Parts: sequence; C-alpha cells; structure tokens
Amino acid sequence: MPVGGSAAGASAVAAPAVAAARPRIVVAFANAPATTAGPAGSTGRRYSGNGYGVSQSAATRARHVASDYALRELASWPIRELAMHCVVFEIESGKPADEVLAALAHDSRVMLAEPLHEFHTLSGPPGDSPYNDPLYDLQTNLAVLGVPEAHRRTRGAGVRIALIDTAVDTRHPDLEGRILRSRSYTGENRGAGESQRHGTAMAGIIAADAGNGIGIVGIAPLARLEVFAACWQLLPDSDAAACNTFTLAQALAAALESGASLVNLSVGGPADPLLAALIEAGVKRGVVFVGACDSNNGFPTAVPGVIGAAGSESAIPPGALAAPARHVLTLRPQAQYDFESGNSVAAAEITGVVALLMSATPARLSAVTLTLLLKPATTPTAFDVPAVNAAAALARLDLEQQRGCSAPRGTAAEAPPCTALASRALDGQ
Repeated sequence: MPVGGSAAGASAVAAPAVAAARPRIVVAFANAPATTAGPAGSTGRRYSGNGYGVSQSAATRARHVASDYALRELASWPIRELAMHCVVFEIESGKPADEVLAALAHDSRVMLAEPLHEFHTLSGPPGDSPYNDPLYDLQTNLAVLGVPEAHRRTRGAGVRIALIDTAVDTRHPDLEGRILRSRSYTGENRGAGESQRHGTAMAGIIAADAGNGIGIVGIAPLARLEVFAACWQLLPDSDAAACNTFTLAQALAAALESGASLVNLSVGGPADPLLAALIEAGVKRGVVFVGACDSNNGFPTAVPGVIGAAGSESAIPPGALAAPARHVLTLRPQAQYDFESGNSVAAAEITGVVALLMSATPARLSAVTLTLLLKPATTPTAFDVPAVNAAAALARLDLEQQRGCSAPRGTAAEAPPCTALASRALDGQ
C-alpha cells in the first residue's frame, strides 16, 4: 500500500502525463529498515511481507526535500529489494523539470531522481490495419496478391461476376449485399441443404465484405455475384463436388444471358465441345472467363480465351497465372470460416483481381490484355512461381491507358489486343 499518498493521489499519478498541469518526477531516498526490539529471549525479527515500511529518517528527508524544492507529494511507496523509499512529486515552483532534477542529482539526501516517464504497449495503434475484419491477419494471401494496396484505388465496384459452382450460402453474414441472385440447375435432389461448401468458399475469396467488422476481406468486396449452381456436393463435410455437361451448359447459357462481364469456373474436367462453344460465344461478346487449371488440360482452360489459374506453390502450366492456393482462409456455410486449398482457390483469387482491374477503367479489357497486365515481372521457375500482384497490374494499366491502349467498353466483338501490351512482357519498361 502506498505510504503518504491517498487513493485519490494514486489515481492522479495513474492519469496520462499529458493531462498533468505541472511536471511530475520520481525521487528515491535511502530507506534502511528500522529494527524494533523484541521481547527478551526472542529471535531477531525478519522483514518480510508487510513488515517493510518507511523509516523515520527517510520520511524526514522526503519532507525536507519537498519543502526545499517546492514539491508536492502525490504518492509514495517503499521498495524493500532496493532499500529505498520512492515518492512521486509534482513541481509547484514553476521551474522546468530538467532544472529541478539537475539540482536533486547533487543533493546528498537523494538516491535517485528522474522524470515520471510514460510507457505504451507495442501492439500498434488503431488503424495500422486497413480493415477492421477480425480474421484479416490470417489472410496472408492478400498481401502476396497486393490486394491491400490495390484497395486504395478500387474494390471492384460496378463489376458483376457469374459464379458457376455449387450453391452458395447467401445468408452468410460476410456475403450480405454481395449476392445479386442465385439460381440452381442441379435438379430437385441436388444442391440443397448442406451442398454449399465449395461455392460459399469461392464466393468468400472473391467478394466477402470488407470493413464490416466480421470475418474476412474479399479480394473484390464491392463486386456483385450472381450464383449459377451447376455442381453438387459429393460427401458431407467435403469440398468435393461434381457437375455434368447438362448442368454446366445451362449455367453457362444463363450466365451469358445475365450480362455478367466476368465468369468464374473453379471446376475442371475433360474437353467438352458444347461447353467450349458456349465459352467461345461469350469470349466473342467480350466476356472474360477464369478457370482452374486441371492436370488433364481439358475444360475450361483448354478453351481459347480462358484465363487459367493455378497455385503458386508449385510449377504451373504454360500461360497460366499463379496465386497462393494453400491454406487460404475463406467462408463456410452457416456463418463459419475455414482454410481452403487447390487450384479452385487460385481461380477465385484471379477472378477477384481481374474484377479490380475491370473496375479501375471504363475501357473493356480482353483476356489477352488482362493476362499481360497480370504477368509477373520476373521469369517463373519450377521452384519459384511468382503470384500475380493486383497493385502492380493497376500501375501497368495506368501506364498503358496513358498510351491509349484499351478499346472502349461495350463493343460487341472482342477487340484485338493492345499493340503496346502485346509487344512486351510489361516488366516495368
């Protein structure tokens, strides 16, 4: 318990130093424990616990110093381990603290004199993170992709994305306001109830709300999703899902009719003439398709014009773009969150980054132009596959627009690739 200081005085000392009207200092005095004679025949007394107090000589020196230097005591406490009595004083003379401390340093009655310093925790001030979403720090993929920096410029507003996948939990709190509509082509016995895991995960990677104080941050959080459920979950609590030509054809046709400018296909399978024809029709109309690379090099990435995506943790197919694809945090149905891996994740990430580029310009960007904008500046190797960087791609886009590269948005046919973009690897030149 403080000696010579009241509870009110202790509270005053605890207040921030900036709130003090006068400077405060800490002064220490020698405080040898006083011994008290015990009853005859008793053993010597040891000072422990509350047995250590302020000696009369220490208290007297403190009073005299306070009087000599115009100091007012706010709080005090004895420190047994250092054999000293510490006092917090407020300087009432109006003199600067440095001048008073310099004088006290030469006063033989004083063991130590120093300012009442203020200290702070080192957890970082509020605002260090650009988001208030509590799980953002676990989304290491966003920094790799340059998303936080890109979000200073754009967050995907005005871009509609068709998500062809399983059903999506449209009631997930991190997707509130992100889903324009949802349609299913899986039949009455497929895609209901629990069959929402994969689609919900992809939707979260692309467009989970940002800055809502909930969960995670989507790559293009202001983009809007239209869900076309063409796949169904194979097993409970599993991301494995299946689609077929019939369901995918219906979903693709509906996506083209919807007017969405960007289509995500985090699926893979054999080459399919019907599905390829639908994609080719969309490409001619200026729709951009992003697909997950499959080991069989079939649908959808074998279709000309589709942007292929694969995980940056291993070698990627020629022409594909890379993104982190291992242990990426995303959404699960029923307001849950979990980590997801695989080329499906890479496709969703590339789709989100493409949406940022589309949102940043009124011009229509072709798949060829987008691929060149997103192509890493360094040459990939089997052991080092650089991921795309949204911020760098935006900077390249600005440079190319200054040179008049992009075709106006809304033209019916796919415009030829920009000459400046197509003529070099966009390595910062």
